[in-house]
Amino acid sequence: MRLLFLHQNFPGQFLHLAPRLARDGHEVVALSARKEDVALPGVRIIRYEVAETSAAGTHPMLRRFERARDYGASAAAAALRLRGQGFSPDVIVTHPGWGEALFLRDIWPGARQLHYCEFHLHPFDPVQLFDPSAPLPLGQLFESRINSGLNLYALDSMDRGYSPTEWQRQQFPAAARELISVVHDGINAGLCRPNRDAVLTLPNGRRLVYGDKVVTYVARNLEPLRGFPEFMRGMARLLARHGDVEVVVIGGDEVSYGRAHPSGRHWREVVLDEVDIDRSRVHFLGRVPYDQYLASLQISAAHVYLTVPFVLSWSALEAMAAGCLLIASNTEPVREVVTDGENGLLVDFFDREGLAERVSEGLRQPEKFEPLRVAARETILAKYTLARCLPVQIELVQSVARARRAA
Repeated sequence: MRLLFLHQNFPGQFLHLAPRLARDGHEVVALSARKEDVALPGVRIIRYEVAETSAAGTHPMLRRFERARDYGASAAAAALRLRGQGFSPDVIVTHPGWGEALFLRDIWPGARQLHYCEFHLHPFDPVQLFDPSAPLPLGQLFESRINSGLNLYALDSMDRGYSPTEWQRQQFPAAARELISVVHDGINAGLCRPNRDAVLTLPNGRRLVYGDKVVTYVARNLEPLRGFPEFMRGMARLLARHGDVEVVVIGGDEVSYGRAHPSGRHWREVVLDEVDIDRSRVHFLGRVPYDQYLASLQISAAHVYLTVPFVLSWSALEAMAAGCLLIASNTEPVREVVTDGENGLLVDFFDREGLAERVSEGLRQPEKFEPLRVAARETILAKYTLARCLPVQIELVQSVARARRAA
């Protein structure tokens, strides 16, 4: 097979799939707008620059649409150069969320497209309706309706798709769900495993080990959609009650999802100004190398994962694989994996007092919750390992290629 991968931050969700297909003897090419150099065994990665043509006077409701057009046109230019070199893919595997695949059907009409269906943005989606204290402004609803057109364009070009969870699949239109399989990206449970000899060294030189009262929190960026403000409000209560607890926070100050604070300041700064908390015991590590991130999970006494009804983070499943006591928000994507009292603890997203109490209970009686740690890892081993998920992804790619040959 000839395979083309397309992801603005390649490899993204295709970290394991692309090199595995190359190892199996297929020709694998990837287009990426990522600025950093990345190398994957057997994969020819072609970087392209995104030519921004959006005018300064573009209506705010159309900015996302124009940005997607820029991605799509830039990716199409790179694809045309590839076609001129004689490359014609059997299957295009893409994450369509940024618009890169908008025009590929016009360049290679005969290529089948397999889409990574991460989340379907649409008016009245569960993210926008989640917070009862923040009613959905009519203008935001209009903007969402315009932006949902990008998703519909992608679905029109998609031959098959896959979503990492059933809940994420259910967000897509009913007609599209018939084409979407549920296959998780896969967790490397051989790497993400309990290790009670792990050590996390803080910037101040202090070493934290398993058995210390350490609460951990991880997000790509510290922002409301991942419950960062609620987490900090809960930790202010927790630290006021426990003088021997340390809190480790991993994540950047940019915006991955949702919106920036109206003031233009980072959410971390805004929230720290709001809460009365012992800052000497809250350690913001920013973005860290993977081994340091993994060590934080392995020494964690309680790992907090909060999210609105949105994409389920890899970090939640990796925490479970590492044997963490997971204390998570009682929201739809989490409930697909975590059952309260069986393989983790659930708490209302907005209940900062309840969060502090559940974490406190986990710290006071670690032996009581040891069975939950064991069950958390067993959940990952049963359903979410790379060994289970990767063969299913490969079969999806092959089935799409077989359909092309039959056509």
